[in-house]
Amino acid sequence: MSKQIKRARHSSTRVMAILLGAVFMAPITYAIPSYKAVLVSPAELPALARQGGEAMFLHDTKDGRTLLYVEQRRGAQLAIFDVTDPAHVKGAGSAQLDAAGPFDFIAPLGERAALVRFRQGQGEAVLELRKVPTLKRVQGLELQRSTKVSSDGSAKIIAPNIDRASAESARDYQVLQTGRPRDDRVIEVKQVRQEATKPDTGTTFLLAEKGLYLIRRPALENP
Repeated sequence: MSKQIKRARHSSTRVMAILLGAVFMAPITYAIPSYKAVLVSPAELPALARQGGEAMFLHDTKDGRTLLYVEQRRGAQLAIFDVTDPAHVKGAGSAQLDAAGPFDFIAPLGERAALVRFRQGQGEAVLELRKVPTLKRVQGLELQRSTKVSSDGSAKIIAPNIDRASAESARDYQVLQTGRPRDDRVIEVKQVRQEATKPDTGTTFLLAEKGLYLIRRPALENP
C-alpha cells in the first residue's frame, strides 16, 4: 500500500478523544472538561436506544420537559426519549413515519415542529411534534437565514440551522474514563454520526452505530 493511500485513509477517519474525570490526555481533539463525568452506554438506556440512528433533535416542551427525537430505520421510525433528568432517561414512545428516506433535522419551528431535509436532494418537510409525530410536505418551501416564520401564505420557512448528522462524516470516538478508582480505560464509540448537548445539565448525547450514548455531568445536573 502506498504512503499516499495510507495518508488518505488516516485523514478520512477522525478519531476523537473525550476526557472523563480529572486526568489530562494529550493530544485531545475533543474534550469535555468535567469532574466525575459518567459515560452511559445504550445497554443502560431504554430498549429503543440500542438501535443505530440517522439523526437526532433535542426539543424543549411547554411543560418543562426535554425530549430527544432519534430518527431510525432510514427515516421510517422516530424514537422518543424523555431526557429531562439525564440520570433517569425514559422511553416516551415511537412513531412510524411516511418518509421518502433518511433525513436531517435542519431547524426548530416554534414549539411544536421542526424543519427536516431529506438526503440526496429529495426536498424538505415539516415534522409536527404532536403526541403522534407526523411528516408533512410543504409545496414551494424556501429556506432563508433568520429566526422568524412568515405568515403571509408564501410558505417561506425562515429559521436558524442546527447541527446536522451525516453518515459520510461519521467518526470514531475514544472515551477515556478516569472517574472510577483503578478502572481507567479507553472506551471506543464507533461511527458517531451526531452529537448534541443539553445546556442546563451539560449532558452530551452521541448518536452512534450501536445506539445512543450519554456523557453525564452530575455536578451540573444538581448545582
